[in-house]
Amino acid sequence: MRSYPPPVRCRQSSRSPHRRLDIYRSINPYSESHFRTLKYRPTFPARFGCFEHAHSFCRRFFAWYNADHRHSGIGFHTPADVHYGRAELVQARRGVVLEAAYAAHPERFVRKPPAPPALPTVAWINKPEDDPAETVFL
Repeated sequence: MRSYPPPVRCRQSSRSPHRRLDIYRSINPYSESHFRTLKYRPTFPARFGCFEHAHSFCRRFFAWYNADHRHSGIGFHTPADVHYGRAELVQARRGVVLEAAYAAHPERFVRKPPAPPALPTVAWINKPEDDPAETVFL
């Protein structure tokens, strides 16, 4: 009996070599994005020396990620601003600053006056298909 490397076996059986990985990636894109941000931070160490080192690093990272990091998917707001209802206030302040910039230098804005990104509406990880009012709990 002869052994073949996984890519060859997948070609022989007409399966994708990354089939399982693709299934898990599509389940939760938010956690994938979160992990990529974590992994590509300049301060992410090549190795953690011990559990306490990993714990302290993650504690600082998650505090930064939720309170300071601006996310493009939610209109460059922080998750804390959106969660605590401060996004509308931040949006209004950005609008004032952009209007002042346009009034001072309209030649910099060729196509149209600047506007802040749209506020986020609803985000689901796995949106339920049925109507929650019709769901029967046993």
